[in-house]
Amino acid sequence: MPRASLSPDAVVGIALRIVDEEGPDALTLSAVAGRAGVATPSLYKHVRGLAEVRGQICGRVLAELTEIAAEAVLGRSGDDALRALMDGWRSYAARHPHRYAVLIQAPLPETAEAGERLVGVMLAALRAYGLEGSAAIHAVRCLRAVTHGFAVLEAEGAFRLAEDLDESYALLAHMVVSGLRTARETSAAKITPGR
Repeated sequence: MPRASLSPDAVVGIALRIVDEEGPDALTLSAVAGRAGVATPSLYKHVRGLAEVRGQICGRVLAELTEIAAEAVLGRSGDDALRALMDGWRSYAARHPHRYAVLIQAPLPETAEAGERLVGVMLAALRAYGLEGSAAIHAVRCLRAVTHGFAVLEAEGAFRLAEDLDESYALLAHMVVSGLRTARETSAAKITPGR
């Protein structure tokens, strides 16, 4: 890439290509500078450092995941919307395992907008279950935990037994949907932590 076209967005784009092609561990400022055809100090005209690059990558990845989730639930409701959201999430992580691996789960300034939008998509998908207020937030947390957990374990090759992963994921989705139906019937205040 010619030096003249280097910008903060271009730096992040180069970094994302490195992650896609070589994995998260290959991401260094030196690697980005090498791909950009500049000396490493030249990058500091566009980014403050590797932490900022990682944060910007997380923002892009979370925005992509949010877009996938939004498209998945569009025109759907209830169980169908929830299963589509879960399938879209898993599919994104499977197609882009390195990108998904660099996604920092803690809130960052660079991910705030996309994170809020993803939570909004999840809340919309859960609306059919009649959950409101804190009960809806608890459900979002549970949905995120199971979907993210399965995606990470699958991407890292943690499932070694012979049973079909699609069947396992279908069972997980069924368990989530069944649990949400139960949550609709049981107020969040009646669910005792630790039981």
